Amino acid sequence: MSKATVEEYVRYVIELFECLYSGYEAGVTDYDNRERSLRISKKMCTVSFVKSNNNIIITSNRDENINRKQAFTPKKYILNGKKVFFPKDPEAGGTWFAVNQYNSIVVLLNGASKSHQKKASYSRSRGLIVLDIISSDNTLTKWESINLDNIEPFTLVALYDYKLYQLRWDGEEKEAVSLDENSDHIWSSATLYTSETIKEREILFDGFLKKNKNISGDDMISFHTETKKGDKENGLLINRDNKMITQSVTQVVLNSYELLLKYKDLINNDTFSQTIKI
Repeated sequence: MSKATVEEYVRYVIELFECLYSGYEAGVTDYDNRERSLRISKKMCTVSFVKSNNNIIITSNRDENINRKQAFTPKKYILNGKKVFFPKDPEAGGTWFAVNQYNSIVVLLNGASKSHQKKASYSRSRGLIVLDIISSDNTLTKWESINLDNIEPFTLVALYDYKLYQLRWDGEEKEAVSLDENSDHIWSSATLYTSETIKEREILFDGFLKKNKNISGDDMISFHTETKKGDKENGLLINRDNKMITQSVTQVVLNSYELLLKYKDLINNDTFSQTIKI
């Protein structure tokens, strides 16, 4: 626990007290085999952006509580008169990864630049904010005008008019940062990962790109599913006590004439792909 976040320490202490309480009557307290709690844990994600051979490749891992209903496979929806393609969260109705007919892309990560204290309730799901922005006429104008009061902090990776942006809401202020779309980038949600773990992932990402030239979409899916595969806590594919797991990998490969949307359902070992002509 030496590199744990404050929330991980809180979760750890609560687990110990619950284990002590539940084992009192039985006269047996086994801390090593205690019930791990995810009530304080938050979802997290990993997103990468790579430009290779005139292709823009955006890949996202979705990590979720195993008890949460599985997302619907990506399909086309009509929102505000626009064709929008995304996997749908059946509980809140939003998404973490969406593209529209004009090649705009919005990808959600939980949390802003650092971990935050979760409130008892929020006014709307962050996945619905993704849909508000992807179905707008202008990503940046919508970001400036959208009301985020009582919305949990989040980060958006947004591609608009072939320009890359990082949009963040920390619970009090919005931030919009223009990024170099000719460079490679990786993000890890700050809600559970320590700064050390995030830095380690950046090093692994850079090393992977240096070893592999002419990167393809399949290469990036391999990075997102094979890197540190044995590390179930902080690897790119997680499985934390069979409760919090990586449920899917979603990817877009965009070039000047088509957009390829891929979705790997890791629970059911199923793959969906759709090519959208530009």
